[in-house]
Amino acid sequence: MSETDRAATGEAINAGEQPDAMVSLPSTAAETTAERPWPVSHLSPKIGEYIAKMSPVWVEGQVLNVKRWKHLVFLTLRDTSENMSLKATLPASEVHALGVALDDGARVVIHAKPAWWTKNGDLQLQGKTVQSVGLGDLLARIEALKEMLAAEGLFALDRKVPLPFVPTLVGLVCANQGDAEHDVVENATRRWPSVRFEIRRVTVQGARCVPETTAAIQELDANPEVDVIVVARGGGSLEDLLPFSDERLIRVAAACETPLVSAIGHELDSPLLDLVADYRASTPTDAGKAIVPDAAAERRGMDQARAAMRAAVMAKVDRESRGLEAFVSRPVLAQPQRLLDPYRDQVRVAREASGRALVALMTIAEATARELTASLRALSPQSTLDRGYAVVRTADGSVVRQPDEVSPGDALHLTVAGGDISATAT
Repeated sequence: MSETDRAATGEAINAGEQPDAMVSLPSTAAETTAERPWPVSHLSPKIGEYIAKMSPVWVEGQVLNVKRWKHLVFLTLRDTSENMSLKATLPASEVHALGVALDDGARVVIHAKPAWWTKNGDLQLQGKTVQSVGLGDLLARIEALKEMLAAEGLFALDRKVPLPFVPTLVGLVCANQGDAEHDVVENATRRWPSVRFEIRRVTVQGARCVPETTAAIQELDANPEVDVIVVARGGGSLEDLLPFSDERLIRVAAACETPLVSAIGHELDSPLLDLVADYRASTPTDAGKAIVPDAAAERRGMDQARAAMRAAVMAKVDRESRGLEAFVSRPVLAQPQRLLDPYRDQVRVAREASGRALVALMTIAEATARELTASLRALSPQSTLDRGYAVVRTADGSVVRQPDEVSPGDALHLTVAGGDISATAT
């Protein structure tokens, strides 16, 4: 039976069909060496043995390359977000039971068991059941993801940061071809001609959209010169906009430190990226207007503010001038010396009183000084000397108070009112 015939009947080659193993072959992969390798004919069945142990699995993807042969339908099941795919087969009866055409791009869920084809080393999913993923299912999944992310706080208003008033460099993530780039750049430069753009063109639908868009956001966020990031895409169907509700893309956008603007589709479109972005623009045109101010409007505003300030200053000066004129015209300011008249007599009386008080203090002080001088003179030793007394001292300067303190022949010094006299005791 040929390989094609085996695929048609759903029969995979298994480990039981391998040729007799050579006795000298290593029993496990860990025992193989460059000198003792396994031949392909030995390895491929072992891979089949391992895969045969896997249980059937429900798997979702987009359908590509659909072909029918007899009672089987051959197709490629591609991941909806990553550039990965697997070959698969389905019974034609199951495909017919869907009730809708299984065209390229259709989103399905199949129940299949992996199978390994030993001759060509090919992995294939042998499907048993297939279900179409309709819009209702997609919306329910998006709603469930929305509730989960909201519970984590990714949509909270306090996480959002304001857009810069005048960005110098705008990061733009948009399609390789389309009007979104033109709408954003044209409207932004028309409002603020000096704004510059750092553009990353990506695939905006299909499996490559999520990895390319997330990489572009991360690259622009890492650039310190980028002040704001705009993710823009034109309108499309719900399936076309699904990547902008992908959990990985939403989490990358939430982690972005640069202010992020979501401009996906038209006003009625609402992917989850709109909820996590710092600003949601209804269209790419609206995003171009939101990220920069209107230079003409700002100029008009400055002119109006300048005129208002000039009018306010002139009114203030005029009001203060009139107040100053009224103040100067008062009589008290015309002859300001009149303000001192009530105080002249008070100053004169105070001066005379202070003079009398000073004279009285001086008189009392003089009398006190005379009394103290007389007392000092009365108590002074000089007064005693003036009355004829003398102070007798021995040669060592001791004052002689008793006759027995000296002996005949001792030298004495006598202090009298007029001076000192030397003498000798007899």
